[in-house]
Amino acid sequence: MDPLLFLAHRMPYPPNKGDKVRSYHFLKHLAARHRLFLGTFIDDPDDWQHVDAMRALCADVHVEALVPRTKRALSVMGLVTGEALSLPYFRSAALQRWVDATLRRERIARAFAYSSPMAQYILGRPGLRCIVDFVDMDSAKWTEYARRRSWPVSAVYRREGERLFAYECAAAARADATLFVTEEEAELFRTSAPGNASRVVALRNGVNSDYFSPAHEFRSPYAQGERAVVFTGAMDYWPNVDAVSWFAGEVFPRIRSSVPAARFYIVGMNPSPAVQALANDPSIQVTGRVEDVRPYLRHASVVVAPLRVARGIQNKMLEAMAMARPIVATTAAAAGLAGRRGVEFQAADDAGSFAAKVCDLIDSPRAEGMGRLARERVLRDYTWAASQRRLDGLFEQGADPAPVTAPGRTGGVRCACQ
Repeated sequence: MDPLLFLAHRMPYPPNKGDKVRSYHFLKHLAARHRLFLGTFIDDPDDWQHVDAMRALCADVHVEALVPRTKRALSVMGLVTGEALSLPYFRSAALQRWVDATLRRERIARAFAYSSPMAQYILGRPGLRCIVDFVDMDSAKWTEYARRRSWPVSAVYRREGERLFAYECAAAARADATLFVTEEEAELFRTSAPGNASRVVALRNGVNSDYFSPAHEFRSPYAQGERAVVFTGAMDYWPNVDAVSWFAGEVFPRIRSSVPAARFYIVGMNPSPAVQALANDPSIQVTGRVEDVRPYLRHASVVVAPLRVARGIQNKMLEAMAMARPIVATTAAAAGLAGRRGVEFQAADDAGSFAAKVCDLIDSPRAEGMGRLARERVLRDYTWAASQRRLDGLFEQGADPAPVTAPGRTGGVRCACQ
């Protein structure tokens, strides 16, 4: 098999958080068709036990520890060089040496960079076909962060949005194809950087609907009589922290006043101090890392996604839909989601409306019907196989793959990859 270089800003295993779900499914697919050479970082010490799982899929693996505190200090160099802080954060001389040696030794002609900062290792090399998966338009995310933070943090975030956008434009101009997770995110970049529009492609996420299925029987993790309102996600990720903090403070008290048996469960690894403090309320449970999220979804009365800052598709929503659970989300969280609002999921943005929609679903026959229709939507529109086939086509020199059509739309975007 032909060799292929795969770079990821975080080791793609285990697939227990949003970015790792996508990178793992792409890596596993490509590893079945290429001799894969993986260069990556580990920022969670628990992930070191899984390196052998990657070695079983790849011809060679280069893994480095990424210590956030140290990297944050190093990323300040971006203020001196004028570049986005994300670039020195993910820059490593050791990884660059490994990349250079591997490309030369294996005569690699194809490379995949997962997340835009990883493109700095490979772009601009003659004869190397490069595909960069931006996933989301991260520069827009930092700009949104700036709007929600006070000075001086807002100034740093605003600068990061501006400098990262300049880098994204430069990377997209040199890549053979630039990927985004939703058509909405791809169109935002095409509009913002029209000179790169012809090489921008939307490849949406899928969900393992056999694994995330209501057909599996699980013992309920909840006390008898509880009405569990559930949020899942990595709880050291600021948009998730902001989401549960807002929900716990502004929305959940309204739910409790109508449904005294309601309990809010925050399910996910690495809860920040702010999240842990929410558990001081006896009606709120913070689980931390769990072995299997499915029992929490399977027995939830309602799953919520109250994110006020969100980009792309939320894997947490796809998983809940696959488990046939009713969902209430903000419009930001649901923006990239195929489906009928009010039929396959509910959406609201102000605290009163959000609480009312959750209460309307608890113990309601409508909840089961909404969950069933949500799962049907996942089975119809969110399969990994479709995106993986498109990825294969993008790696073929001179390929002219068929347009990607966003779920629920007609037409698409033709990728002209040279």
